Amino acid sequence: MTTRATRGPRRRTVVALAVILIVLSAFVVRLVDIQVVSASDHVEDSLQVGQLGSTDTIHGDRGSIVDQNGIALAASVKVYDAQLSPSLMQELEDDEKNPPKVPWNEASDRIAAIIGQDPEELRAAVAANLEADPNSQYYQLAKGLSTEKYLELRDLGLLYVYAKARETRVYPNGAVAGNVVGYVDSAGDGQAGIEQMQTQCLSPTSGERSYLRGKDGVTIPGSERTVDAVDGGTVTLTINSDLQWYLQQMIAEEAQTQKAQSGTVTVVEIETGKIRAAAEWPSLDPNDLNASSPDDWGTKVFGNTFEPGSTFKAVTAAALLDSGAVDMNTTVTASSHEKFANGAVINDAFVHGAYQYTLAGALIDSSNVALSKFGTMVDPQVRYDYLEKFGVGQTTIDFPREATGEIHPVSEWDAQSLYTTTFGQYYTVTAPQLANVYQAIGNDGEKIDISLIESCTMPDGTVITPEAPKHEQVIKKSTATTLQRMLENVAVQGGLADQIKIPGYRIGIKTGTAQVTDGKGGYKKGVYYTSMVGIAPIDDPKYAVVVTLDQPTRITSSAATASAFQKAMAQVLKTYRVSPSTEPMDEPLPKFK
Repeated sequence: MTTRATRGPRRRTVVALAVILIVLSAFVVRLVDIQVVSASDHVEDSLQVGQLGSTDTIHGDRGSIVDQNGIALAASVKVYDAQLSPSLMQELEDDEKNPPKVPWNEASDRIAAIIGQDPEELRAAVAANLEADPNSQYYQLAKGLSTEKYLELRDLGLLYVYAKARETRVYPNGAVAGNVVGYVDSAGDGQAGIEQMQTQCLSPTSGERSYLRGKDGVTIPGSERTVDAVDGGTVTLTINSDLQWYLQQMIAEEAQTQKAQSGTVTVVEIETGKIRAAAEWPSLDPNDLNASSPDDWGTKVFGNTFEPGSTFKAVTAAALLDSGAVDMNTTVTASSHEKFANGAVINDAFVHGAYQYTLAGALIDSSNVALSKFGTMVDPQVRYDYLEKFGVGQTTIDFPREATGEIHPVSEWDAQSLYTTTFGQYYTVTAPQLANVYQAIGNDGEKIDISLIESCTMPDGTVITPEAPKHEQVIKKSTATTLQRMLENVAVQGGLADQIKIPGYRIGIKTGTAQVTDGKGGYKKGVYYTSMVGIAPIDDPKYAVVVTLDQPTRITSSAATASAFQKAMAQVLKTYRVSPSTEPMDEPLPKFK
């Protein structure tokens, strides 16, 4: 039997134990809440405090830009900036009890050999740094060292030498497609060309490493959290870099031979609308922007506008034939100089009497007067509508700072422009727009919006392709076939036939010699913007090529572009191994009736 005396202490013990258990349970519950239930919230709080938490950014690499065959035109590589601590070097040198294994004199010789500097100059520079600040912790040894050089420095085992890695943008093919590829700024952001146009694909997503530190600065084990960076994607262009290289070299030589201010070559695949080359001179090497004038940092292919001149006589012919206003037998009588009833005066480039021109003949002789008379056989609004359908006044691929050209509404056409618009004046175009016109003519009247981007491939292998290009039948197939035949006759019967022929291939061409605006509402005297555009093979059209020269002075007519065009088209056919023509040309079209 338990006595009252023993029951009291036992009761107190039970109560005490119960209290202890309750307290311990509360601690356990709180501990579980802190370390398990709300662990992530507390980690976030600790990181935000700043003293316990640290976060380091993990940078991803910017994606590459490659040509249609995967050849790199732009890439990101890791380089190293090497530094030296002069004060630590001196401290180790002055330690008589534990002298360094490699004395400074010997170490500086090895460092200089790796970074490509004179040893004496290196020692003198470090000494000057120490004299200016005995506690100096920083001296720049070299910037942009390769991984190989960095490893050589690291293997020296010098405590006072260290290197910091950074990403840099390189362009392995230099100026090849440099104006199209563009460049980045010091922060790695695209500033022009594809680098800017494809920012969304190329840009990496940064990751981060966060962790907790004790008061002594040591990382607390198990506190690290890492979110990996995601590299940028790879942009594949439609450009062929080998063809691009050749055309850049060629147009540079031709433009300088003709003493032109600049020159371009644009190549478009007729069946797809893909741009296979966009070459120009002067060119840009994105590796060294300062080697070029800022005026050449953009692209003349997409940025320059010009009056197309006689190359757009084919569009006038398309409007006439497609609308049924004329046929192959329709003729006009035209002299080399005529004044029209509304007061307009039109001249041809050569003197001749009154010829009874067919439409084919007007294109072969490139008669402005004849085209003016043919052009009035349809309403001006009809011609305007065809210019719009062929893409005048519109961007092609939304290239950064791409020019649209300008087309005035019919209500603004005066007595003179009513006629000059029939032969490529009073509106402006770009080289890609001109190429797209002849792509449509060569593609049986179906215009396919030209393209430059093949795809974006993400690091995980996902391939993102642009929206399919727009297809539009801008003229009837029969009209396109007739125009192809007319353009072949220009190539065979025109004044440049011998200069532009390519053995084994039937081609069609049209030349253009346009006046250059003086910026004051008039034209410069004696200088012209010359061009030539062609399709080959004309019996099975594969490629359209546009060559332009800005104000050549050795030869001022479109003949200045003949040599460049012949070389460009021949190289295109060779690059893509296009089979020679197998059927002979039809009977030549008559110029006159």
